[in-house]
Amino acid sequence: MSRLSDFPITQKWPPKDPDVIQLYSLPTPNGVKISIALEELELPYEAHRVSFGTDDQMSPEFLSLNPNNKIPAIIDPHGPEDTPVGLFESGAILLYLAEKTGRLIPNDPIGRYETIQWVMFQMGGVGPMFGQFGHFYKYAADKVANNPYPVERYKKEVRRLLGVLEGRLRDRKFIMGEDYSAYSIADIALFPWVRGLSVGYDAEDVLRVSDFKAVTAWVERCSDRPASVKGFSVPAEV
Repeated sequence: MSRLSDFPITQKWPPKDPDVIQLYSLPTPNGVKISIALEELELPYEAHRVSFGTDDQMSPEFLSLNPNNKIPAIIDPHGPEDTPVGLFESGAILLYLAEKTGRLIPNDPIGRYETIQWVMFQMGGVGPMFGQFGHFYKYAADKVANNPYPVERYKKEVRRLLGVLEGRLRDRKFIMGEDYSAYSIADIALFPWVRGLSVGYDAEDVLRVSDFKAVTAWVERCSDRPASVKGFSVPAEV
């Protein structure tokens, strides 16, 4: 596709400025990864709210960009060789934005792959397991009221994963290092999910998140960044 208007999704969410990145999202842990990254990178973008309440994610227009009907997704009108590119999967989008700008990821090959490793840790472990815990603990609690197995299973796994993060962060401020410049897409991929245990699932006490002191300090450090504060509420409610 050579123009933004060639993407069918733009028929449902017409861009106000077709020259900037178009973000299709909601302020969920996966969604805010991208708004936070865009804010950190100071890339101009336009956010479109994909309402689950009206099944926007199942519309033909949205499915034309993401056949997996999940947020977030983006279109960059200035992709490689200045050709528009559409992307879904938050981990892939984070990697794309980092490589597009040369920021939020180390330049050396070893550091780059180590960062990608932690992004994959979030995509394959933290996201799915935290999400399953939240589903059974909060959103489907009535369905498992007489069966503690699902909550206990995922509670145990969430605490195991928090322990992995605690080990990584015990002697560093960010996933990839100690100083301010070490902040990376690995942090952006991970910390919204840990934050969501309390902010989204109200499960901070039952999970005893305070046991993981390095993790809780890191989440606070990441959450206080101006880009995070702004990104948490993107897209805004309409």
